[in-house]
Amino acid sequence: MFVIPKLICNFVAKTDVVMPKTAKKLKLVYLTPALYMAGGVERVLTLKANYLAEHYDYDISIILTEGKDKPFFYPLSPKIKVINLDINFEELWTCSFIKKIFVYLKKQRLYRKLVEAELMRLRPDITISLLRREINFLTDIKDGSKKIGELHVNRANYRNFSESDCNIFKAMFAKIWMHNLVSHLKKLNQLVVLTEADKRSWHELNNVIVIPDPLSFVPSNHSQQKEKRVLAVARYSHEKGIDLLLRAWRVTEKENPDWRLDVYGDGDRTAYETLIDELGINRTKCALHGRTSDVEAEYVNSSIFVCSSRFEGFGLVMIEAMACGLPVVSFDCPWGPRSIITNGEDGLLVENGNIAEMAERLSCLMSDEQLRISMSQAGICNSKHFNIERIAECWKSLFETIGNNP
Repeated sequence: MFVIPKLICNFVAKTDVVMPKTAKKLKLVYLTPALYMAGGVERVLTLKANYLAEHYDYDISIILTEGKDKPFFYPLSPKIKVINLDINFEELWTCSFIKKIFVYLKKQRLYRKLVEAELMRLRPDITISLLRREINFLTDIKDGSKKIGELHVNRANYRNFSESDCNIFKAMFAKIWMHNLVSHLKKLNQLVVLTEADKRSWHELNNVIVIPDPLSFVPSNHSQQKEKRVLAVARYSHEKGIDLLLRAWRVTEKENPDWRLDVYGDGDRTAYETLIDELGINRTKCALHGRTSDVEAEYVNSSIFVCSSRFEGFGLVMIEAMACGLPVVSFDCPWGPRSIITNGEDGLLVENGNIAEMAERLSCLMSDEQLRISMSQAGICNSKHFNIERIAECWKSLFETIGNNP
């Protein structure tokens, strides 16, 4: 299990900087596309920025490029300033391939010009990029700030050039793109990733540290392990493996007819609804829902959480589930689950993509209430390692070490 206090000690031990007793008020600037969407990156950034502004009194600005007139999905502290450059890269979604090239280059030039102007005006101590389009020029801006990159997906899927849809030209482009990216990442003062496994994947770099995402809420209740209900919370997209989950459930439901499966998430459910019918799954015991407005209630009213992802940058929903008292059954996919789940203690790891084993592990937990209770208690305890207070201390150590270091 990843232990946050140890990470803080290791990080501080690797620096030769002695923190002053009274450090100056740090000025931070975050760069990210938008805050109007209900995504994991938006949620984590909002949670961290709010905490840093409210508890450490940091001077924080967030620079956006999208959603000029759209409200923020997650509440933002009034202490945080938001600057929307209104670049509207989302226009590219509707452009033809040829037009997209010219529109992108024009918008990228404008983006660099405006970001540079804002950084020269704000003069932050630290600029944090969530590693979108600004990573191509950020380290060349001479505003005096230290530059940090914050990566929320694993390296292999940072830009997912699908092998099944890859020809020699795309493969060549992917290689050149990665080489260019690494050259920019080397110039950062620090690159922050979510897991030790992903840190090891950036073998060309010596400026990488690990700080996981924080738990997004502290639950008011916990599962009593009485509901015969398996829960999944995930987007309806290929990487989340809902198709794999349904194939496993077809086997599991036959052995456990009194249990049900509920899936909640954004995205188009059509293909998965069709798959349910093709597999002959009992619809009275399996339902696909849209996004829930009260995810905590769904956790508490379930007894097992399942993650069927083909890959994960981290897996924040697994920590949420554990905090609410749910043992987790997850594919051991790159890279998140192994950094969160202690196999056999607070959950069960399944060989990545092994549908038969997933079905067997689910059935094992369904039939053993005492095992579920034991794992529930361990999960509640272990999830506290990811409380915002502990994660914020990691960021505070990093920011104040870098920000006060000439």
